[in-house]
Amino acid sequence: MRVVLMAGGSGTRLRPLTCDLPKPMVPVVNRPIAEHILNLLRRHSLDDVVMTLHYLPDVVRDYFGDGNEFGVHLSYVVEEEQPLGTAGSVKNIANLLTDPFLVVSGDSITDVDLTEALRFHRQHGAPVTLILARVPQPKEFGIVFTDSDGRVRRFLEKPSAGEVFTDTVNTGIYILSPTVMDYLNSGIERDFSRDLFPLLLQADVPMYGYITDAYWCDVGSLQTYQQVQQDALYGRVHLEIQGHEIQPQIWVGHNTTLPQTVQLQAPLVLGNNCRFGAGVTLGAGTILGDNVIVGNGSRLRSVVAWSGCFIGDDSELEHCILARHVHVDRHVTLHEGVIIGSRCVVGEEASLSQGVRLWPGKRIEAGAIVNESLIWGTTGQRYLFGQRGVAGVANVDITPEFAVRLAAAYASILEPGTSVLVSRDQRNVSRMVSHALMSGLMSVGIHVLNLEAIALPIARFAAQTLAVSGGIHVRAHPDRADQLLIEFFDHKGINLSKAKERQIETAYFREDIRRALLTDVGVMTHPNNCVAAYAQGFEKWLNTQLFYGSPAKIVIDYAYAVSGVVLPQILSKFGCDAVVLNATLHPTPLNILERQRLLRELGQVVTALSASLGVQVSANGERLTLVDNAGQVFSDQELTALMAYLTLLTHPGGTVVVPVTTSSAVEAIARQQGGQIIRSRTNPTDLMEACQHHNGVVLGGSAETGFIFPQLHPGFDAMFTIATLIELLALIGKPLTVMRQELPRVHYYHRPIRCPWIAKGSLMRHLVETHPRNHLSLIDGVKIGEPNTDHWVLILPDASEPLVHLYVNSPDATWSEQMLQRYSRRIEEFARLEPLSDATIKM
Repeated sequence: MRVVLMAGGSGTRLRPLTCDLPKPMVPVVNRPIAEHILNLLRRHSLDDVVMTLHYLPDVVRDYFGDGNEFGVHLSYVVEEEQPLGTAGSVKNIANLLTDPFLVVSGDSITDVDLTEALRFHRQHGAPVTLILARVPQPKEFGIVFTDSDGRVRRFLEKPSAGEVFTDTVNTGIYILSPTVMDYLNSGIERDFSRDLFPLLLQADVPMYGYITDAYWCDVGSLQTYQQVQQDALYGRVHLEIQGHEIQPQIWVGHNTTLPQTVQLQAPLVLGNNCRFGAGVTLGAGTILGDNVIVGNGSRLRSVVAWSGCFIGDDSELEHCILARHVHVDRHVTLHEGVIIGSRCVVGEEASLSQGVRLWPGKRIEAGAIVNESLIWGTTGQRYLFGQRGVAGVANVDITPEFAVRLAAAYASILEPGTSVLVSRDQRNVSRMVSHALMSGLMSVGIHVLNLEAIALPIARFAAQTLAVSGGIHVRAHPDRADQLLIEFFDHKGINLSKAKERQIETAYFREDIRRALLTDVGVMTHPNNCVAAYAQGFEKWLNTQLFYGSPAKIVIDYAYAVSGVVLPQILSKFGCDAVVLNATLHPTPLNILERQRLLRELGQVVTALSASLGVQVSANGERLTLVDNAGQVFSDQELTALMAYLTLLTHPGGTVVVPVTTSSAVEAIARQQGGQIIRSRTNPTDLMEACQHHNGVVLGGSAETGFIFPQLHPGFDAMFTIATLIELLALIGKPLTVMRQELPRVHYYHRPIRCPWIAKGSLMRHLVETHPRNHLSLIDGVKIGEPNTDHWVLILPDASEPLVHLYVNSPDATWSEQMLQRYSRRIEEFARLEPLSDATIKM
């Protein structure tokens, strides 16, 4: 049976706790209300759940994901424009409800026997069964009168004192037949209690009430929220409480330490990673979330403190609630009924009188006596991670303060005592930011392996050989000279998955950051053999005899952005003559025109020295631009095709992974050489993972991203690409000018086109709906191609700009030019914007 869980509530009556949190996400004994509902559903084998969302939907989706972690299958429907009410939101998804279904409100706590309720429903065979409960104060609820057979005879929502004709109330849990939704019109706000059920009564549609004697509480106010916490602690409702029960009714979470001088009075719940000073008293009814710190001598009784709270020395708190990341300084007194919203700061020796409420973000000065509530408005949100890592302008977006907090958020998702390597390019600003990152890591109890200034490929290689949980690299953004880029990768050297990035963002924005005690602060070390280990791995995967047999002369241009001068040293061991240009200890950012000027100069040096090739290295050792022996620059598509050709020529039957944007020249080469091409999403992380997950991969990536050689390490590596080029050219015995002529000819165009953010999704849907399914590939963007041909068009939304990218590919020049014009016009008309000028790139 499908379950509709209505989780769209904003919890107005729970302010200030729900200013930035949907009501179903409010924690009860350290788990969101909605999680307790899912646990109840799972216990009764109800695992197909649709959540209807409205207020802050991303908070719910980010926490629950697809539901696998909670033992259910979850899907979501978001009411974008306006709330449709309890019945209207279900009517909105009527197409998903073809069989009898269960509706559950997302803001109540219960342990009702759903299996028995379903048996009751099937026994009576009626289209509607309401689960009812008897309460001492029914005036706040919809009251329901049933006859001796259980059939509903009268229904009244929120009665006045004189209208209460029973203590039996509606719990907001219903078992419904899809046919009853026909009584409602779509797109109109409607409520079950106020609208649908009176209509059904009037139409004499049979409705029955299953009256449960199980626990049920509508968490509709701050008073009931406090009450349900105590009911859970004292076992009045069956909920799954996290942590190890070290004593009867005392639960303690993972990595929480309790000094011998701490006094514990059952019942109480302590979350993960909590820390307590000497002489702390934790009284009965106290519930502390994750990463809570309580200072020496403080006394808490019946206190509910959410994750990340700090309570200073010798403070006294009684029967109060602290939302996320509240900072209470020392010698503070919080009296009964105090409610403090998230991120509030209460200064030293302040006192908050009974019933005072602070809305989020308030600051109380030291010594203040607060007798009245302080109201607060709204808050903002943003994402940290872009297409690759965290990018921004140094000392504007990426400040030392930001870097400390970002690293601490990352470290908080790692196990305490593990290690992370940190590396950077040679810019002073990168040194500044990397030091801040290391401070943030160490503050959370993570050890730091400081590689200092080093090329990114060497750092990725080191992650495989050192016992680390992951790594961070700071460098100038490879595509934005005015920005810094902070990249995170795992213990294999692969960029973090989107799921891990979301975990870091959640920890950052919610400040779910644990802090290490003085004795647990991380240690910094400086590994000194990383370059030597990389050089050994480098040499292992090269046929060095080819270098000795056919010594080459190459010219390497570092373009004033040092990427690690290890390459000339390695090549010289094999008898290769490497001439280095524009290397410096003080890197200088270059714009496109300056880089093109250096490329022209590189071509002139190559021809003057009669060198075999020239390369311009960029992106801190990840990318390269190739110049042939005649001084001519290879385009990105030509270089990708060349690398695929050379690699498959020497590895027959091998597999090459390329992004979907790569021209069809690689497929033509694979057909000639008996190899295989796998297309991946353009995101660098997806390319890295694809190279690891498929068997027989000998090459990955493209000139735009850099090339991956999985046998060495999972990242992009311009240095190994250069050495491989020299090796393969020596093996084949042909100069680059000849190799260029042997590449398949493809007419390939790329054009960026302006498109508003709000139009991107509808544009993609429009393209899918207006083309035959057998002509579509949806790996990344919308690729439209004639089956079994190399004629295709790709429309790919830009990840960070209000643009879509149009790619056209065909061996036929006329076809490519026609499709370029046709789809350019189509996209521009759809977006109702003018095209970008001078933005077409041709292979």
